Amino acid sequence: MNPINPGALQLSKWTATDPKNSESHFLVTAVVFDDENRLQDVELRATKPQSTLRLCWQALQDDTLWTPGWV
Repeated sequence: MNPINPGALQLSKWTATDPKNSESHFLVTAVVFDDENRLQDVELRATKPQSTLRLCWQALQDDTLWTPGWV
């Protein structure tokens, strides 16, 4: 399980362990909070090609799907 620090998520780098469409390296471009200031989602931007992905932040904790940093 990957540790997640909501305060350090913005601009953090992640590598998808099972890349789709040659998208393996991502940068967190937005952190989304709900009305009660709880972390909801993160928005990731692929480095090549530049597409955007929005997912629940807990998905980044799954080390079978994501690795912190660019590997």
